[in-house]
Amino acid sequence: MEEIRQALGVLIALGVLGGALWWLRRKGLAQFTPGARSGGRTRCMKVVERLALTPQHSLHLVRVGERTILVAAFPGGCSRVDSSPESAEERVASR
Repeated sequence: MEEIRQALGVLIALGVLGGALWWLRRKGLAQFTPGARSGGRTRCMKVVERLALTPQHSLHLVRVGERTILVAAFPGGCSRVDSSPESAEERVASR
């Protein structure tokens, strides 16, 4: 009987927390979206695309500020393959 009371207490507590989170998100006081403001500043680094070549090798296209960088990742580390500034057309298309 004691186990049932404990389980019921946990379920009630989780229900109250879930309800509070739902209410806060509905009022706009809690946001959990990627790329949202974090710590009062906007994020300046974004993973644009990832391509797995093998289980241990991959290419990552990363945007840092206005630069786009192609990074190769492998078991021994990673290295920059190419880097280029973002053109005006890409900036307009990404908005």
